[in-house]
Amino acid sequence: MLHTIGIASLIAGLGAQLMKVVIAFYRTRKLRFDRFFDTGGMPSSHTALVTTLTIGVALDSGINSAMFSIALIFSMYVVFEAAGLRQEVGKQARLLNELVDDLLVTHHINTARLKELVGHTWGEVTVGFLFGLLVALIAYRL
Repeated sequence: MLHTIGIASLIAGLGAQLMKVVIAFYRTRKLRFDRFFDTGGMPSSHTALVTTLTIGVALDSGINSAMFSIALIFSMYVVFEAAGLRQEVGKQARLLNELVDDLLVTHHINTARLKELVGHTWGEVTVGFLFGLLVALIAYRL
């Protein structure tokens, strides 16, 4: 059976994904369930999940524990990967899609477009952090 830390972390990650559907509906007035499965956008579910995990470990094991050190380093890696490298991959995908669009016009070559929304901005990471913090605090008050 999953420990409270695991359950809370999964709730944070899935809740952040659900927020993407709600935000997309608010912006476009169209219900887009596909946003639930997207890896980028507002808020960062990666950050929400690892924030809840790290805070849960801190509250459960203490900040001087080896488990907290592991969770913190793991979380920092995930956040910087989501905001750094994956954001750059999204920028490259946008550029390649522009080239593909040009090829379609000039050479009538039609190929699949690359997914552009793969990383997170620091704003999306911040909201993911705050959501993860909220979930952790609620989980440990219950």
